Parts: sequence; structure tokens; C-alpha cells
Amino acid sequence: MIDQQNKIEKLIAKLCPKSVEFKELRELGNFYGGLSGKSKDDFSNGNAKFVTYMNIYSNIAVNTEINDFVKVNDVENQHKIEYGDVLFTGSSETPDECGMSSVLTKKINEPLYLNSFCFGFHLYDKNLFLPEFLKYLFRDDQTRKQISKTASGVTRFNVSKKRFAKIKIPLPSLTIQAEIVKILNSFTELEAELEAELEARKKQYEYYREKLIIFDAQKKKIPFNNLGSIATSMLRGTGIKKDQVTEVGVPCVRYGEIYTKYNTWFEKCISCTNIEYINNPKYFSTGDILFAITGESIVDIAKSTAYVGKENCLAGGDIVVMKHNQNPKYLAYSLATNYSIDQKGKGLSKNKVVHSSIPKLSKIMIPVPTLAEQERIVTILDKFDLLVNNISIGLPAELEARRKQYEYYRNKLLNFNAYDK
Repeated sequence: MIDQQNKIEKLIAKLCPKSVEFKELRELGNFYGGLSGKSKDDFSNGNAKFVTYMNIYSNIAVNTEINDFVKVNDVENQHKIEYGDVLFTGSSETPDECGMSSVLTKKINEPLYLNSFCFGFHLYDKNLFLPEFLKYLFRDDQTRKQISKTASGVTRFNVSKKRFAKIKIPLPSLTIQAEIVKILNSFTELEAELEAELEARKKQYEYYREKLIIFDAQKKKIPFNNLGSIATSMLRGTGIKKDQVTEVGVPCVRYGEIYTKYNTWFEKCISCTNIEYINNPKYFSTGDILFAITGESIVDIAKSTAYVGKENCLAGGDIVVMKHNQNPKYLAYSLATNYSIDQKGKGLSKNKVVHSSIPKLSKIMIPVPTLAEQERIVTILDKFDLLVNNISIGLPAELEARRKQYEYYRNKLLNFNAYDK
């Protein structure tokens, strides 16, 4: 890898002896918006594919295996995405997550549109850049630092197109771009192989979790009870705003963290807040189960987690805290089965924001074996859980190491020492 990096540096010195030229985005292309004038009905019976916010956020290259459709008539003046276009998310809860990019690196033979919460960038001269190079460039740390400075807001941050247009990017030769792409592709291909292997392990783990908890319970005729009868109490948390999260203070959990940051169970809160910010604080403690009851999809609010740490912590708004006398990890594993997840989604509307409630959670049925049997199941599933989720063990550890190595070399290879020009 060092030899490959030296090769890139020699190419730069040979082909660009006076450093690589930089230009602002406004000099290189124009911006365009996403779909406009669309109603909810247009997305229920569509005839054309469109790129979603999460497609951009999650992929450096647009995933063209799309099952997202919108109705577009021939007379509409909607902007179509073209090969080589760079797509960006427009807003997020933090400036660091605004303007996440994805590039259309494949030529497609059908119209493709862009979600209304995003925007695109179209190059005047497509011969200046390889699309494969751009997908790495706009995720590079130096470019991301510039992008985050274009966002402003309080509880929700939005990108300023005017500031975004002044972002500077390098214009290395196509030869240099191709060499950089070749090196970084080798990292991402290995990462993809590891991710596929890890995904296979996760599916195997989920199969055994379902078998141990649901199928065996049905076979052994273990009683199924609803959460309302299992819980000693269920209570709602109190709102904690994004700008009220602090580095030190009282440990807390906000509802979105349940489906983005925590696994089946956790021992330590990643967030804190100042108790003075909170009116009528609600606490959770060792063994309590936390449910998120608001999310952008049923998948979000299907998530729950068990707290097995030792501190008393604050529960944020749109969280339900369940107290009980069972094994907390067993309850968490049971609530993560497909059997339980299907129940969590029943009777909930699939609008832009999905809500659940204590009465609805109370109806969820799970098997309740003896505490000794619960402990046996937990011991088995804990071992599986470590192998597929712990980034310091096995495949997750190797995948994490490869990601860090890729990020290191991406930043080295794309640092043309001219971002301050």
C-alpha cells in the first residue's frame, strides 16, 4: 500500500508540478432540486423510479436496484438524474451529517428522479472527472469539513446552496483519478466481502434466536403473556432536545438513539444532559426495557433495548420505560424476534412519522419461561450477539479495522494540500 501511495505522489509531481488546480463548484456545474409538486398518492402508485434520502445517505454510489416509485406525467418539468451527477441530502439533525453525497456511477436506460429533500449537482463538462473518483472525493474528510460549514439551524440543520456553491474541489488529471480509484476500490471491495459474510452470520443468529425463543416455546407449550401483564409499570419519558445534550451531566437516552445507536442491550448511555433543562424528569434503571414510540417507519419503532448498566438515567420524550421482574436480556431478545416485531407494527399507520403508545405496547405477546430457562437462553444468545455486533471481536473487528484503513488512505490520497487556497 505504501508503494501505491508513493506511485500516486509521483504521478502528481510529474503531471501537476505546480500543484493540483482547485475550483469552486459554481465554476464547474449547476445545482438542481428534487421532485416538486408531489402528493402522498403520487408515491403509492408510481411509474418512475426515484432516489431516496437514505439511498444517498447510505451509499457513496447510488444504488440503482431501486424499488421506490413515483408517478410522473410526460408534461411535468421534473429534473432527471444523469450519469456522473452528484446527489446530496439537504438537511439533518447535525451539521456534520448534512450534505451527505452519492454519485450516479452507472449508465441507466430509464428516467431516474430525485427525492424532494435532496439536491443534485450536474457538471458542465463531464470529461473533467471520473464518477468513481467523485464518489470518494465528496466523502473525503477535507471536503466533508467544507460541506458541514454550509449548514445552519437550531434543532434541524439545512444546507445553504449559496455557501455550498463556494466549496472548492481539486481537478487532478484523469490518470491520477483512475489510480486513486483503483486503490480505494480494492478497499471497498474487501469491505463489501466482509459485510456480506457478517450479514450471513447475522441471519444465522436471527434464525437461532427465533428458534430458541419462539419455536421451542411453542413446542414446549410455554405460556405466552402480554407485556401489560408482565410489566410492573410502564411510563413515558420527558423531552430532551438535541441542543440540550451535553458531554457531561446526567446520563440520558433520546428516542432516536434506540434504533440508531443501541443494540439489543446496553450498559452505558452515549449521551448526557443538564438536569436543569428537564421539567418533570423520568428515570430508568438497571433491567428496564426502553421502547422508541416515534420514528420515520415501523422498522424504527419496532426496536427496543434493555439497560443493564448501574446508573439511574433520564428517559427522553417518545420513549416508554417498562419495569418488570423478568430477565431483562431475555425480554430484549424476545422483543427482537420477528414474532414480536410483527406485533409492534399492527394497527400503526405508515405515514411520514409513525407513533405507538403504551396501550399498544401492552398488547404484545411473548413467551415467558422460568427465570432459569430465560438465563439459559440469554447465555447462548449473548455469545452469538458478541460475534455479530461487537466491533472488538471476530468479523466485526476485522471489518472495523478495514474501514479505518480505507478512511486513512482515502484522506491521504485525496489530500492535494490546497484546500486553503
